Amino acid sequence: MPFAAVGAALILGALMLAVLNVNPLLAYQSMAQGAFGSLSGITQTLTKATPLLLVGLGIAIAFRARMINIGGEGQLIVGTLATTAVALALRDLPGVLLLPLAALAGAGAGGVWAFIPGILKARLGANEILTTVMLNAIALQLMLLLLSEPTLMLDPAQVAAGTNIPQSDRVPQHVWLPRLVPQTLFHAGFIVALVLAVLVYVLLWRTTWGYRIRAIGENPHAARYAGISVPRYMTLAMTLSGMFCGLAGAFEVLGVHRRVVEGISGGYGFNGIVVALFGGLHPLGVIPSSMLFGALLVGADKMQRDVQVPAALITALNGLIVLFVVGSAYWVQRRSDRRKAIQTARQLERHAPAAELAPAAPANEVEVRS
Repeated sequence: MPFAAVGAALILGALMLAVLNVNPLLAYQSMAQGAFGSLSGITQTLTKATPLLLVGLGIAIAFRARMINIGGEGQLIVGTLATTAVALALRDLPGVLLLPLAALAGAGAGGVWAFIPGILKARLGANEILTTVMLNAIALQLMLLLLSEPTLMLDPAQVAAGTNIPQSDRVPQHVWLPRLVPQTLFHAGFIVALVLAVLVYVLLWRTTWGYRIRAIGENPHAARYAGISVPRYMTLAMTLSGMFCGLAGAFEVLGVHRRVVEGISGGYGFNGIVVALFGGLHPLGVIPSSMLFGALLVGADKMQRDVQVPAALITALNGLIVLFVVGSAYWVQRRSDRRKAIQTARQLERHAPAAELAPAAPANEVEVRS
């Protein structure tokens, strides 16, 4: 169904391209060449897939516990801020210590940012969709504030030049993630993300914690009856989700931009939700899903350059993919629930006693027999 949803979105996108007098075949050919037609395109696709994979893993953990995390964007932003702050403040430390410390700072900041809506939902019943969206706005404004004040995180070089471009100072070189392919942005964070995907699978399907998280997602009332602390594991799932989103921000700083810049999130926090849904909320399914959407992002840029498609159309195409993927997931879930209900009813009929299935005798017949 997810692949059919993407196909439907591409068909509607082709219709919009035709309205703009653009050959859809040439446009999509340009998109495919941009994503996979060269070494540069492939490395860009994998670079884009890295934050999508990490955010998708975090979203999958939260959704498994029936926690809807829409705050990946804000958690990623605070992750970039914390990573940069630690890397700049402790720049004298050797890279072997500073690199993991800065990455952990980013993950920890994202976890704290997700812990807030998690505990509010678990203890007070606050709607996590509203709280995470509000925290997204707070994180964005916090980043703009820090990057606009010379005494905070604004690059001293920008202050000296008088340009005041909103960006931080560059993190030390010994804390940069190594590039896997020279002269490209493809960095070692992709390998770390793959390893983490396997570890998340082990966590969710091979540990007691993971079983409890999934049990809460299936039926929180039954999980509570079985002795599972539902608020605790709901909060844990949300915190772990934020940590992965924060780590995605850390890798964007250490591996790609090497500083905080305005717009560093790139919409990964929102696209990661679609990546997780497309991957079936399964850690291993998120891997190919992140690569597919990374290819769409890279290919869309080349399509815009080659066939002169307006940027708004690219945004609309991504929105259509989101709409169809989410809609197909909802439709599949409804169909699955209906099938389970039918199977349950048939089992009850099959195992019900014959007396319960027999029609009740009329009142007058009962009186005659008595």
